[in-house]
This record gives sequence, C-alpha cells and structure tokens, in this order.
Amino acid sequence: MSEIYNVYCDESCHLENDGIKVMTLGAMWCPLSKRVEIAQRIREIKVKHGLKSDFEIKWTKVSKGQLEFYLDVVDYFFDDDDCHFRGLVVPDKSVLNHEQFGQSHDDWYYKMYFVMLKTIFEPKSNYRVYIDIKDTLGHEKIDKLHDVICNSQYDFSHHIIERMQRIMSHEAEQLQLADLLIGALGYLHRGLTSNEAKLALIERIKERSGYRLTHNTLLKENKFNLLMWNGKGGF
Repeated sequence: MSEIYNVYCDESCHLENDGIKVMTLGAMWCPLSKRVEIAQRIREIKVKHGLKSDFEIKWTKVSKGQLEFYLDVVDYFFDDDDCHFRGLVVPDKSVLNHEQFGQSHDDWYYKMYFVMLKTIFEPKSNYRVYIDIKDTLGHEKIDKLHDVICNSQYDFSHHIIERMQRIMSHEAEQLQLADLLIGALGYLHRGLTSNEAKLALIERIKERSGYRLTHNTLLKENKFNLLMWNGKGGF
C-alpha cells in the first residue's frame, strides 16, 4: 500500500505592490500516519514552555522572551525524521515583467507554487495538500493548481495528489511550522537585523540544516530543501 503524505503550504510577501522585494513560499510535509503524533509533540513543547497547547506558532511572534520555545520547535523539526521542508525564495519581485510573459501577478504566483511543490511528489506515494486560507489562491485557483500539478506528474486521475484544499493555520501545527521556517528565510533575505531572537533562530536553522540558507540545495535534499528563484522577467 502507498504511503500517504500531508503537505502544508504557507507564503509570505506575495503581493505585487506591497513594497517588499522578497517573496517566500514553503511546504512542510509528513506521513499522514505521523500527523497526530507530530502535532501532539509540538503541543507538548508549547506546554513545556508555559504556553497553552493551542498557542499559534508564528514568525511574527518570535521574541526574546520566547526564544527558547522557538529554538525547541526548530530542534524538534530537525530531530524528527518524519518532518520535511521545501522552501522557495524569490529575492526580488521588482525584476518581474508579467506583460512580456502574458501573465498576471496572480498567474505568476500560481506558477511559483507549482515550482515549489512539484519536486516533493513521488509517483509511488499519495499526497494531500493543505494551503493557508489567507493566501491569494482562491478555490478556483486551488482547483487549477491541483489539475496542473497532477498533469505534470502524469496523474490525470488525481490518484497521486488526492486533494488540495485551504485550511486555517490554527488548525494544524505543521502549517504553523511552515510559517516559522519561511518567516526565517524571508527575514534573512530581506537583510533585516533588528530582532535578536529572530537572528538567533536563523542561526539555529543554519546550524541544524548545514546550509547558509542563501543558495540552492540539491534537488533531492529531503530534509531542508531550498530553491532560490532568480528568473528574469517571468516564469
């Protein structure tokens, strides 16, 4: 029987005219059979640090007072062999020329999701993809993304990629973990330095991943996979 994986996707700074050059997309994935165990372990880490079990992990909440908690969460991710992450960084949205490529910004954003997700899927496994509901991908675009990615995998019957749907971040600890990791990537690539706790967390991710977080990893890197997308003008 095929292994089923849950894939949890999040994004940061995707809007065209938000005044921020860097955009990040990320996906944390794990076996469906380990979903509850992983969520429970993360809740236990929350309680250990005096937080409520339903406390929502968010990059924007990282502070000096909660640094040890966030360090423990990052260490848990790297220590658990069932947790995996794929991140895509667009260093400069200002180089985009959507008119030249006959696309809207939303179309391009959708294509970036495709680039980010397609390397995760293996033909002998099955996948259920959950995307943060705050993203600009509405139901129609979710359906289209599902179709395009399935077709790219020759999965015309949607057997490999079983479902793709939107959820709220408070519903899944794994989605919260994706938010934390892409937040770190975005902070680093934007050159921000004002929050010492965030800088410490980035250093821990560098240490545990073995990467500087500024270059591509090997395509088949299975734990902490990164792509720096430097396309000029479009897709």
